[in-house]
Amino acid sequence: MINLQRVAREIKTVGLYDLVLQDVQRYAKKNRVNEEEILQILNEHPELLQDYMQTNVEYNISNIHIRDIEIDDLKDDCKKTALEVNANLSKLKELEKYTLDFEQSATLVIIFSIEFFVLFSVQYFIVLLNLKEWQWWIYAVFASSVAIAYWYGKKQSKLYAKNSKIYEKLYLKTLQLIEELEEKGCIQKRDLLIEECEDHV
Repeated sequence: MINLQRVAREIKTVGLYDLVLQDVQRYAKKNRVNEEEILQILNEHPELLQDYMQTNVEYNISNIHIRDIEIDDLKDDCKKTALEVNANLSKLKELEKYTLDFEQSATLVIIFSIEFFVLFSVQYFIVLLNLKEWQWWIYAVFASSVAIAYWYGKKQSKLYAKNSKIYEKLYLKTLQLIEELEEKGCIQKRDLLIEECEDHV
């Protein structure tokens, strides 16, 4: 469900993907690469496509380059499957953030940021406010916050793993449904492709 022509065009022209472009240029051994060369290098080095996709997820940009199917003009036998595809696309976009490794997710960054703030506050209360007689209580609060952060991190890690599996299964099922609709002559997949992202300014 990813439009590789769009990927190549965005890697070449959108600043968000400059790091991916630099890797492409390194593999190509030249500074100017055209879209066909980018596609060839993406084919030879699929990890670069993964970098592109990860960048999108980090910036809340979907890697699903397919729009919802217009159902008004479809025959009844196609409509039900098309509605299922549309529902699946919506669900996939919701679950897409879970395709990131938890260790690279914004959730983990937030947990560490909160803990850093708590640690800074502990030092502030003890040293600057001269609350040394309360220091063990303050350290106990900090220790309990670390325990809560650890528990929450483990819970979120399991949620990421679970939703990532759900995403993979739903992705494959949706692809299969789209292929079935195309085989029946209900749709043309190329007509569903989203050629450019509105989130890029």
